[in-house]
Amino acid sequence: MQEIIQGIARLPEIIAKVGKRKYLLVSDASYPFLSIKDEIEALDVEKVRFSDFTSNPLYEDICKGIRLCLEEQCEAVLAVGGGSAIDVAKCIKMAALGLENTTGMQPLPSPLLKERERQAEAILSPLLQEGQGEAIPLIAIPTTAGTGSESTHNAVMYYQGAKQTMTNDGILPDYALLEPGVLKTLPLYQKKCTMLDALCQGIESWWSVNSTDESKAYARQAVERVVRYWHSYIVDNDAEAAAQIMWAANYAGRAINISATTAAHAMSYKLTSLYGLPHGHAVAVCLPEIWEYMLAHSERCIDPRGEAYMLGIFEEISHCVSVQGFRNLMSELDMQSPVSNSREEELTLLSRSVNPVRLKNNPVAIDEQQARTLYERIVKSE
Repeated sequence: MQEIIQGIARLPEIIAKVGKRKYLLVSDASYPFLSIKDEIEALDVEKVRFSDFTSNPLYEDICKGIRLCLEEQCEAVLAVGGGSAIDVAKCIKMAALGLENTTGMQPLPSPLLKERERQAEAILSPLLQEGQGEAIPLIAIPTTAGTGSESTHNAVMYYQGAKQTMTNDGILPDYALLEPGVLKTLPLYQKKCTMLDALCQGIESWWSVNSTDESKAYARQAVERVVRYWHSYIVDNDAEAAAQIMWAANYAGRAINISATTAAHAMSYKLTSLYGLPHGHAVAVCLPEIWEYMLAHSERCIDPRGEAYMLGIFEEISHCVSVQGFRNLMSELDMQSPVSNSREEELTLLSRSVNPVRLKNNPVAIDEQQARTLYERIVKSE
């Protein structure tokens, strides 16, 4: 069971509980500038730093981290950074433990096979053979408030240009330490993008076909906190608001850890690669269009609990934020939709890129043609 703790002052307490003497410190480019760097450096343990990975971690990056962890015989992992740093740490732990990906795909003998739908198992298979098979504690300290990766059992990497999601309960960090002070110096646009990611995760988890009473409770906490505190966080840079937004992101992570994300996330990934939109921005421009589509086509409900149940969930969400309220928020944050250069070609590429697995989590059916219609609204003309 994960322990969630607030405040960097409690990090030595966690280190004492873990009881290990040598850590792989997985950190991103922000680490030298963090307000908590001194506290981490002062820890009375040996630290081997690994930061040789991209913002969208590659398979090759993960390999380097795993081999460093094994060669240095690190006994535990401390991840300090955004979602990418924490994902890298999770993948390292997965390989070091010899865990298997539990996405439902069968393991393959070689990462070179081309079946894209089966690659997530294949890419780690040679690394799993190197695993130590011993428990490696993982402490995660997020430095952004968005993905909630510190409280999920998923990790993302890219293999041959394709996004791969690794899943196993064993990679859930043992400790998540939330320190809102790290948010104070984030660039404004990054604060907006990560906060919107947390809000979208909360909304999507709430209406996901996989939602449970527990996940809906987490989702409500995430959405309510973002709606209440976003202005003080973004405009006033208020410390209490930052703490609340960090908790919102954590609740959103715990929510999608149960329910998974839906169409807005599924349709966002190609927007990021095609137009260079950060993930939270890309998801947020998709969400209101999908939301309105679902309200207008509720008869296409695929949630086994039925159309009436789904409409009741939409009503619950609207008490926190309506689709128009979401659009108003995007306007106040000045978050614009992407603009196409070669519209027909781009719309075709976008509509064919959507991950069908995530679409199955959406409460209203969306096929390739409907995805294209939605992209026509999401992506603006020059």
